[in-house]
Amino acid sequence: MSSITFAQNKWSVELRPGINFPTEDFVDSNVETGFGFEVAGSYRFMDHLGAYAGWGYNTFKIENSDLDFDLTGYIFGLEFIHPIGTSEKLSYLLRGGGIYNHIEIENTDGDIVEDSGHGLGWELGVGLNYELGANWNLRPQFGYRELSRDVEFGESTSNVDVNYFVFAVGVAKIF
Repeated sequence: MSSITFAQNKWSVELRPGINFPTEDFVDSNVETGFGFEVAGSYRFMDHLGAYAGWGYNTFKIENSDLDFDLTGYIFGLEFIHPIGTSEKLSYLLRGGGIYNHIEIENTDGDIVEDSGHGLGWELGVGLNYELGANWNLRPQFGYRELSRDVEFGESTSNVDVNYFVFAVGVAKIF
């Protein structure tokens, strides 16, 4: 972003759809590539550093099963956006923070079979911020997320680790 934009605009809202690549299986079942989206707001409290918070939904299909699982919940953390060299339009973006999500296991009818309850996890991300003009930015990003929750299956409880890489392309409006 140009120095004029940084000096005047501190708030942004971003819609970020993405593709999720799981790094582990779900209990004893293979997990397929998933998808999701997030909506987040951020406030820049220093020249290049800001805080973000939002809500997200991500879903994964369990291979050879009539079940899938969804992660829904909140995201929060810090983001650092800094121009690359002398560019006024292109910046790099670094993010780090927490997620407060729960795992919902659903059947093909969309009925929730099990729910883990919310718990804390974490996320890291890196990407680019390209100023499109009129305070609109394009933000391709690559990240990693981890969440561990206990889920009850009938009378037994299993610890489920949901770890995945995400590639997302956000569109942000700066205010």
